[in-house]
Amino acid sequence: MSIVSENPVATGADEIEAQAARWLERRQFGNWDDPAQIAFNAWMNESSAREVAFLRLEAAWGRTGRLAALRGPGDVKKASRFRILPAIVGIAASLAALAVIGVSAGKFLPAHAQVRTFTTTIGGHEVVGFADGTKIELNTDTILRARMTTDQRTIWLDKGEAYFQVQHDAAHPFVVFVGNHRITDLGTKFLVRRDAGRLEVAVEQGLVAFKASDEKAPLQAALLSRGDAVVATANSTIMAKISPAELANELTWRRGVLIFTHTRLADAAAEFNRYNREKLIVEDPVAANRMIGATFPINDVERFARVARDVLGLRVIYRDKDIVIQH
Repeated sequence: MSIVSENPVATGADEIEAQAARWLERRQFGNWDDPAQIAFNAWMNESSAREVAFLRLEAAWGRTGRLAALRGPGDVKKASRFRILPAIVGIAASLAALAVIGVSAGKFLPAHAQVRTFTTTIGGHEVVGFADGTKIELNTDTILRARMTTDQRTIWLDKGEAYFQVQHDAAHPFVVFVGNHRITDLGTKFLVRRDAGRLEVAVEQGLVAFKASDEKAPLQAALLSRGDAVVATANSTIMAKISPAELANELTWRRGVLIFTHTRLADAAAEFNRYNREKLIVEDPVAANRMIGATFPINDVERFARVARDVLGLRVIYRDKDIVIQH
């Protein structure tokens, strides 16, 4: 007999968590075949709440260490039926309790909110707060749309960069769409940056689920935890660990500065250009490959030029509204 029915009906967070627990138990220790995988995919695709419940439960279960302890010689099926399922359900109950807390915070969301658009200009910086306690910090030249209601919390990052501090609510998942990628909050703080043809996601705290809707994408799905980063382009997806110091440097724009640590001059200039209409142009390969390490106010293009000239010994030429740096 199947542990989970092919077409379960569940609307409450507690029932969804319980079904997620049974799916996890079956996948890890039961008879998992192609029909089971198809049924599981159908269950997951039914709603974001189901996907979030399963991913959170899977991550929590993995962190307990019980999974490894219970694997070993003996009757695995017997162990799963009499020892594993109660433990999973216990974790589900804990997560359901957290969900209740999230729902109580989320009940203050407006019932029929429209999609709102938030933008920043070049060099701009804005912090947006929502009734559920979530905060989104927009960096320079960013376009972000938000629909926050009692039923859904959906964000579209059309351009630029944003830092998310999400008030978790398991019953109402917080989802960020960036092109053909979807990022689902599992209770966390994370950074998302969208450039032309490039997406970066970095997790400072908690968990996020990263998923590509394009079946040809190099990476279809991943669960990211603290210190994980993903960089996705049309042709590749790279996962890596990012140190707290590196992530802190990526977030210094939140306090109005840019920190470069042994960075190519051309790359530093390109980052500076995101924040200023007066552009830095590095014209030759020799100058481009010089390394720079310094901290600058975001809008102080002149200081950058002085360091290139006085410290690196490069030529600085003022051409119209641009600053050209040469060897």
